[in-house]
Amino acid sequence: MRVLLTSFALDAHFNGSVPLAWALRAAGHEVRVASQPALTSSITAAGLTAVPVGADPRLDEMVKGVGDSVLSHHADQSLDPDTPGQLTPAFLKGWDTMMTATFYTLINDDPMVDDLVAFARGWEPDLILWEPFTFAGAVAAKVTGAAHARLLSFPDLFMSMRRAYLAQLGAAPAGRDGTAHPEDSLGQWLEWTLGRYGVPFDEDVVTGQWSVDQVPRSFRPPSDGPVVGMRYVPYNGPGPAVVPDWLRVAPTRPRVCVTLGLTARTSEFPNAVPVDLVLKAVEGLDIEVVATLDAEERALLTHVPDNVRLVDHVPLHALLPTCAAIVHHGGAGTWSTALVEGVPQIAMGWIWDAIDRAQRQQALGAGLHLPSHEVTVEGLRGRLVRLLDEPSFTAAAGRLRAEAESEPTPAQVVPVLERLTAQHRARGARRPGGTSPCVS
Repeated sequence: MRVLLTSFALDAHFNGSVPLAWALRAAGHEVRVASQPALTSSITAAGLTAVPVGADPRLDEMVKGVGDSVLSHHADQSLDPDTPGQLTPAFLKGWDTMMTATFYTLINDDPMVDDLVAFARGWEPDLILWEPFTFAGAVAAKVTGAAHARLLSFPDLFMSMRRAYLAQLGAAPAGRDGTAHPEDSLGQWLEWTLGRYGVPFDEDVVTGQWSVDQVPRSFRPPSDGPVVGMRYVPYNGPGPAVVPDWLRVAPTRPRVCVTLGLTARTSEFPNAVPVDLVLKAVEGLDIEVVATLDAEERALLTHVPDNVRLVDHVPLHALLPTCAAIVHHGGAGTWSTALVEGVPQIAMGWIWDAIDRAQRQQALGAGLHLPSHEVTVEGLRGRLVRLLDEPSFTAAAGRLRAEAESEPTPAQVVPVLERLTAQHRARGARRPGGTSPCVS
């Protein structure tokens, strides 16, 4: 079976696909990963074969140009449609328009889509797995007849919002008649994009024919489509994955990890967490703090407490089993790694789905949310002391770990993908060149 994975060029969104790509390769399938050139080194460093398509998206320009107003508008805004009064018609319309105009069309621009379609036509994949914002993967699948599915690494709240928005428009299931609702910006853009290839719009270009979901069931919103659950396996990127000497010795005091993630290091995306504040909050506590900060983040420090060890990089999946707690920025990769390692979390989620992950984690008793208006020395310190002193947080985090471990591994999911691919390829008839799909 030939499998094409695709993600726009941001490591945080690509990393979640790596373990499944390895599992597919280990099962004997051919795997390629397509993205803009900026991601090529990350793909090859993961031991995978890269297919550069299009040009690098101007994400930093977008953040600089519209970021401040957009981010401030969405700060501390829950995206959960079940939260009363949160997602008003005006907000959902603005979200649909803003995300389509300033993000979706930027990371899936015409040259990127055209290159991806051209490659898919030539290579003829049986299955395309696409990062849920990289709609170019779905377009390529629709044009070539490949089976296709979304690969989720964070709760599917964006799809929940879309369903809520279409319901407010009074729209029938989009694409049933080959057209999108005139007020549906995402649908209209995808309809136009597919039209360039003579292919009608269908809602599965947004939803996938099915989804592979790496998020534990306790965090999954309701889904209208088929879902294949899969255990999250941490992959923290191509940075030096080395276990240092100090990590081979058990800590003598409770160890707390502090990390602000990778995205703020490699892009103009603002980090809402003041580094100096975090370290001031832990000063004097009888704990050992391991703070993963690069040179630029360290330059923001005015003082490093005696109980803090600064490191540039250490594999989280190696560090966290030794930790009693983690304090982090709310990013999906960090959150997921801490969850599968059973570590109580303080998540300073301040925007988009990071808020809802943090709030849900708190509701389940496995961590605490620190909203942006409470990011103070006192607010963080009080939560951390509570997280370390109350055993219930560790017990709840252990339950979430067990829940995550109950899902099938990527290797166990591969046969499911083979069967689904065979089903959907059969419905889609034959390859454009007249050959039959190859399914193991």
